[in-house]
Amino acid sequence: MSKESRGFQQKPIRTLSLFVVLTLAVIIFLASTFDTVSLDRKLPSHTSITHNRALRGKIISQDGYTLSRSTKTYTATIFTQSIQSNKKDLFIKLFSIYSNIDEKLINDLVTKGHGYTVLAKKLDASTAIHLKALAHKFRRLGVFRFTKNSRGADVMYGLDIIENGEERVFPLKDTLSPVLGYVRNRDDGRYTEVKGMKGLERQYEKHLNSSNNGFIRGKRDVSGTIIRNKNSITKARYDGLDIHLNIPLKLQRRVEMSLDEMKAITGAREIIAGVMESGTGKVLALASSERFDPDDIKGGDVYNLNPKFSEFLYEPGSVIKPITLAIALDLGRVEPYTWFDTKGGRLKLSARHTITDDEVFDSLTATDIIVHSSNVGISKISWRVSGKEFYDGLKGFGLGSPTGIDLSRELVGKIKNAKQLKNKLNRANQSYGYGMMASFAQLWMAYNSFNNDGMSVTPQILSYLRDSKGKTYSIKPEHKERNIVTKATANKIKKILKKVVTHGTGKAAIYPGLEIGGKTGTAHIVKGGRYIDQYNSSFFGFVNDNNGSKYTIGVLAIGLHKHHKHFASQSSVPTFKRVVTSLIELEYLKPDLSAIERDIAKIQETKRKAITKKKQRARTREIKAKLRRDRANIRRKQKAQKLKTRYHRQKRQTAPRYTPRPSNTAPDMF
Repeated sequence: MSKESRGFQQKPIRTLSLFVVLTLAVIIFLASTFDTVSLDRKLPSHTSITHNRALRGKIISQDGYTLSRSTKTYTATIFTQSIQSNKKDLFIKLFSIYSNIDEKLINDLVTKGHGYTVLAKKLDASTAIHLKALAHKFRRLGVFRFTKNSRGADVMYGLDIIENGEERVFPLKDTLSPVLGYVRNRDDGRYTEVKGMKGLERQYEKHLNSSNNGFIRGKRDVSGTIIRNKNSITKARYDGLDIHLNIPLKLQRRVEMSLDEMKAITGAREIIAGVMESGTGKVLALASSERFDPDDIKGGDVYNLNPKFSEFLYEPGSVIKPITLAIALDLGRVEPYTWFDTKGGRLKLSARHTITDDEVFDSLTATDIIVHSSNVGISKISWRVSGKEFYDGLKGFGLGSPTGIDLSRELVGKIKNAKQLKNKLNRANQSYGYGMMASFAQLWMAYNSFNNDGMSVTPQILSYLRDSKGKTYSIKPEHKERNIVTKATANKIKKILKKVVTHGTGKAAIYPGLEIGGKTGTAHIVKGGRYIDQYNSSFFGFVNDNNGSKYTIGVLAIGLHKHHKHFASQSSVPTFKRVVTSLIELEYLKPDLSAIERDIAKIQETKRKAITKKKQRARTREIKAKLRRDRANIRRKQKAQKLKTRYHRQKRQTAPRYTPRPSNTAPDMF
């Protein structure tokens, strides 16, 4: 074939190829132009914003358990006109399955609604995620149709899942509830926020809510989702700070269970207890027998909402006596071996006022005045110091002043002023814990100084704060460490408190292989300006082992009835012993025991648990027997009522009916 013929054949092929390429380019251009026009027609011309609101921080125990947290809540809305009429039943059926809402209710809302209709208000995050997935399925199934918006553009509205607030959740229900406190919702009509009302939720409100909201801003596609591209703006959210506590959940729960058991045994209205590291002030447990579920607060919980640790004031009674002696010792007015004439346990001050003791002694040393809890003896010790010195000493121990414990509210109580304490009677009453008001936290902190070389430390529930990036922050206590009394004075009192346990009213607290000391106190309850036959009993003390572990423990039993274990030796001291046992079982304390002593301790603990179970079973049987008696009485009354009703019915049926007597005169027939 010639070159000319080959050239002639190639020219039409090249022309055809060029034509095909140009044709394809035009088609692609037109298609893309059509698609762009179509997309622009379906997109709103304005930008939209989706908020990503920050959450309140968590409260977490020392061993990593979440005690309270916040979750987002969502609203499900539907633009009713966008539902295809032939797909309405499908929408109702599937939405009911995914949301667990009755089909009839959804049908009523969809049928009667016009425009945007709310189908569900408070959806949790899990349900919201499933419903968002369902909304996409609905679009693929053609459940929704395009509807013109206010600007005349075609938009597919469909099902919207919108964030509408947050909800506080307490996963462990009533655990630590008086300390954690509770929250209330604050609704501005568009978004529901959470506000702390009591306890740690209120105390650390500004830290829990120190958050920054996030958002996404940009144009939406036909499904209503914001398009993420270079033109969209995104801001990350930062949640509030998490609060990490010094309190481990395991110890807290054990102490709470012990208090529940002792409340049943003693009949107290409430028992509270606290465990603190003596050297640092770290609170390891702060428990009450009266707790509530912050997620479900009922009318009967009102009394329990205020934590008694810092908001309940009472006359402390004899637990003040070691503090009185410490003031006199520190001023050098007495020594532990100084003798006092105790007047046979009865000291008359005037015609109306006589100081009496439960035990009769003609004379006692300062040490034995505490061991045998002599009111006469401690009164005479208080008279060795002036009114101002006594007042300054009580204030130095923190009475009549805030402790700085990190709870939402603290009542400071009341002690008589220096001028009033010039009076010997006032000084005497105050020396054994009457005529004054104090809180559990104040006495707990005061006794801690005896186990800490005379140094005062503030009880601290909070360990540290942590943000969402993992950075930690600490908050220093308001009150700095300070010397209340000298180390020598503190050690003298400590030695006396140990003798109270070995030879006095605290014998029930003894545990072999541990150093234990403390003081009991039992005081009448005042109601309407008069003392009634109810008591508050307390025991404040310490427990140490040979490995350097040192803890200060306080117990307060509120509302004990006379003649039913109302003395501290029968209520607060056994409770103290149970708390010590929990510390041992969780290895916070290691008793220095021989093999025989360990066996004896195990036997005693087994016996104690058996006795407790026996008492609980007896109490259960008593309650069941009472219920049976009550039911039998009800059945008996019902049976008697039936018999009475039947008797009266039969009497009415058998009674002769009244028939009028015939007239003597014949009727006038004419």
